[in-house]
Amino acid sequence: MTNNYVLSPQELDALGEISNISMGSSATALSALIQNKKVSIKTPKISVINRSHALDDYSEECIIVHINYIVGLDGGNILLLKPHDVLVIADLMMGGTGENVENRVVGDLELSAIQEAMNQMMGSSATSLSVMLSRPVDISPPETGNIDVESVKIFERLFEAPNNDMVKVTFKLKIGNLINSTMVQLYQLDFCQELIGIFMNKIKLTGNKQKITKEDKNILCID
Repeated sequence: MTNNYVLSPQELDALGEISNISMGSSATALSALIQNKKVSIKTPKISVINRSHALDDYSEECIIVHINYIVGLDGGNILLLKPHDVLVIADLMMGGTGENVENRVVGDLELSAIQEAMNQMMGSSATSLSVMLSRPVDISPPETGNIDVESVKIFERLFEAPNNDMVKVTFKLKIGNLINSTMVQLYQLDFCQELIGIFMNKIKLTGNKQKITKEDKNILCID
């Protein structure tokens, strides 16, 4: 099914900058939880998709993390992670090496660990958004769970509709030599347009980059 909405170059530029800076601070927060391993969350690829195709990058199972904004923004987003990546992160958080997780399954312990990791990461991301948007931004504790991918795909495509557009942001996720993967972030289209609108109203994107003070850089964890 063809999407009716296309993000403009200015909207793509704005969302790319928002994603890069907010996930950059998230990477710093995650590193502190996993024995200071080097974490990279970069190169967002942005597209508009129908909701029924949200899980196309995953097979069998994925881990869903729902984040809801309670201050500053009206809405939320969803993060999708691969089970292997969750197992590695959870093992590192519990003092392990992050290796030899192939034969394990994601259980309550791992879901609890990734929930705490995402709470720290998205809390840091909210702080970055607060700086970028010049308004307080805060989240509620994330909710996590397992998804049976094929069952959800079948259900969603039975009820596919042209007005179910979502914005999909795909990041490259690297953690040392343990993870070289992707992480997907999903926004409702109207929430994404609101976020972009606030950002573009604050920052003139007519060829000028955002002016970030030295104090802001310290908060955002960027050089």
